[in-house]
Amino acid sequence: METTNYLKIYPRDDKPGRVILFATRRCATLECSDSLWATMRDGGELTEPEIATLTRLGVLVASRTAEQLEMLDSFNTINAQSRHLAVTVTLTLECNLACPYCFEDPFRGRFVMSPATADLLVERLTERMTEGMDVTVDFYGGEALMKRGLLKEIASRLGAAARELGRSFAFNIFSNGVLLTRRVVEELLPLGLAAVRLTIDGPSDIHDAQRPFVSGSGSFASILANVRDVHRLVPLDIGGNYTCDNYRRFPELLDLLLEEGIDPGKLKAVCFSPVMPKADGSVAGDFNSACCSVNEPWMIESALFLREETLRRGFPVPKLRSGACTIEFAKDWVVGYDGSIYKCPVFMGHEEMRVGSLAEGIKDYRTSHNLDIWKKKECLECAYLPLCFGGCRFFSKLKTGSIDDVNCIRGYLDEALERLVRQDLELQHHPR
Repeated sequence: METTNYLKIYPRDDKPGRVILFATRRCATLECSDSLWATMRDGGELTEPEIATLTRLGVLVASRTAEQLEMLDSFNTINAQSRHLAVTVTLTLECNLACPYCFEDPFRGRFVMSPATADLLVERLTERMTEGMDVTVDFYGGEALMKRGLLKEIASRLGAAARELGRSFAFNIFSNGVLLTRRVVEELLPLGLAAVRLTIDGPSDIHDAQRPFVSGSGSFASILANVRDVHRLVPLDIGGNYTCDNYRRFPELLDLLLEEGIDPGKLKAVCFSPVMPKADGSVAGDFNSACCSVNEPWMIESALFLREETLRRGFPVPKLRSGACTIEFAKDWVVGYDGSIYKCPVFMGHEEMRVGSLAEGIKDYRTSHNLDIWKKKECLECAYLPLCFGGCRFFSKLKTGSIDDVNCIRGYLDEALERLVRQDLELQHHPR
């Protein structure tokens, strides 16, 4: 047996003679003695139970060479074995907010999925159920709840098809939260509503400046009231968009949520993100306030600061896990309002990134999306590979106009991963 190539080792300064091992392929954390680590590293003798545990956690492998071959074949295996289709559906590009940084701003307008396209969507997803697949739909926008009637019709028909075919169907909603009232949630739960991802951009003065209604008035009070009313009914995934100038005030929002009686244990996760460039690469306001790379020093510090403050207050955060760009997963689709199919929401509206349509089917996109870009010696030998697999292709495209290189996040992980692991050890189960 050999130690995996995908392993990071950190000293346990508060416990002399012990180390933390983080296996990036399994995202498993193990604390052990220096002597046990030395035995593993040097190929010494281990007991059978130790070998079994270390293999299960991904610390030991039969062969590093075989492990690299498995990594090269990762997505072929995942795509062949998956019986789940995940589809992001854009019902409309209309929105009742006027966020100046809106990602979809370059192609927003009065664009709504037609009844014919909705029929074709239901038909295609039902076909996949007939083939033995379970289906999850994420309704997206614009603001998806502005077309609640269309959402309900699609969900009702897909739910009926799933019951008839013995498959599972559920849906999530990406929403700004303005229309997410208790009555709406109670109306959607029987149709398969599983979770809602909504956005609150910090305390009220920041949020209302960044996410006003189209009329110009603030939306914070409406969204907070809805969160309070529905968070015990449906799992909420709360996000928010910060800049380098305001992220240190976002913990004020967490304190307000607690004051309002929001139970952290009822939330799915809380995770704030930096404002990104718009779909066409432009930004609103000061360019330096937006995130163009996770390797930027302010981005690293803000992500660590906000995650720690979130954990300290007892709110759940997304777990450390293996990650890859959605383009790698054959059974992940993004369907535009017009029936066009893309591999990621960030590519909607870019004709060169369109991979087909509900009417045409999906074409071969291996070349246009450069799927094998990470399959090179430098990446395969990097301990961080399971956490990125080449990184976000949108950021790669921003840099040069095409996906011609990986979006390496080694700088971010060199600075952040140890602190993320320690946050989980110290705060995940022991908040302040």
